[in-house]
This record gives sequence, structure tokens and C-alpha cells, in this order.
Amino acid sequence: MKCPVDGNTLTMSDRQGIEIDYCPECRGVWLDRGELDKIIDRSEQEPRSAPPPPRSDRGGYQEVKPRKKSKSASLLSDLFEFG
Repeated sequence: MKCPVDGNTLTMSDRQGIEIDYCPECRGVWLDRGELDKIIDRSEQEPRSAPPPPRSDRGGYQEVKPRKKSKSASLLSDLFEFG
């Protein structure tokens, strides 16, 4: 299959049992019918653990207000192992 953005051949990857097509050039991601529903269902079932607090330059911990992440951002991070 060709990338709708730049015409390169899409690469298929299996992530946690879900097939994801992505373009290695533009990094676009495409899902087949039903795959997004699978991702959403799994994200609602799995409990999230809190990340450790960020460290300050002096070696101690600094207080940071928690940011609310969207479900899609955290889910894509989990699937594609960003960060």
C-alpha cells in the first residue's frame, strides 16, 4: 500500500496485537477498520502508573503541576514507545 501523503510504501508493524501501517518517511500512521476501537478498548482497561517527579538541577525534586494528557497522546506514546 502507498502512503497517501508522499507515495512511499507503507510498512506494517504489529504492536501489542494490533496491525499498524506507517510511512517510514513522513511518519504518518494509518489504521484499518476496527483497529482504533481495539486501541481505545485496551487503553480503558489498562491502569496507568504515575511517572516519577522531574529532578531539579540541584539534584533534588521540584514541584510540578500535573498536566492532563489526552488519551490518544498517551496511547500513541505507549504503542510507538516515544520518550
